[in-house]
Amino acid sequence: MSDRDVAPGSERMRTAQAGAPGPANSATQVIDTSRISGAHLETEPYRWAAVSGLYSAADAAALAATFPTDHFKRVADHAGEKKHEYQVRSLIRMSARSISREKQLSSAWQALARDFLSPAYRNAMSGLTGIDLSAADLEVNVFHYPPGGLHGAHTDHRDKIVTHVLYFNESWNDDDGGCLLILKSSDIQEMVTRISPLVGNSAVLVRSDNSWHAVSHVVPTCQLSRRSLTATFYHPGQVCTTVWPRWDQAVRSFAASRWQRLRGRLSSGVEAKM
Repeated sequence: MSDRDVAPGSERMRTAQAGAPGPANSATQVIDTSRISGAHLETEPYRWAAVSGLYSAADAAALAATFPTDHFKRVADHAGEKKHEYQVRSLIRMSARSISREKQLSSAWQALARDFLSPAYRNAMSGLTGIDLSAADLEVNVFHYPPGGLHGAHTDHRDKIVTHVLYFNESWNDDDGGCLLILKSSDIQEMVTRISPLVGNSAVLVRSDNSWHAVSHVVPTCQLSRRSLTATFYHPGQVCTTVWPRWDQAVRSFAASRWQRLRGRLSSGVEAKM
């Protein structure tokens, strides 16, 4: 893992044409919360929902065109069981009531961030999932998956209750990877469905021991980055996460990652000799 700040690649971004009808642009509501509360919660292979048409066409265009480019850090591990590589920027820190680096954001993204802090959003998420999220801690992060990026099959940490994943690509070819995969198991071949990272699309995942999902590998030849955001509700009392750990957790994570790499190399050496 590297904590150095990086900015997403300057891929070609055009004015978004996607986005189903939603609320008019305003300083207080970009997300059409009725699309969340009115969505259908699937029960197989676990509790999850696909939620589309979150924004008006104008808001979708603004969000796609002004996706944040500042203060991303690279997070990668290709040696562990859950291989991953992406870049991440904080939008709302754990339990914070303010927006991270707000002045660096466009007006559309400032309004979107305020939506996540609103009672209306929390109520809509509670209504969809049937879980009282009124006292849950909330953290919101923005993600950029460059060519080569991926996130292997996983079920999320037990501290998580519900995660809402939102997407911001104006156009996307699913053959380039970068889709959210809803899985029956840790086997990526047991895919139930996939969700394209187009602006206005989103997915709500209720965490469980079998809530397997992944982000398919973005092919190295892809000319775009896969752009997303996660709004995650945690059990009360969380102070940090694996994305933004305390310094002592970061040291332990780094040491564990280095040990996994060393163990893999030693194992490969023994097999080669045999």
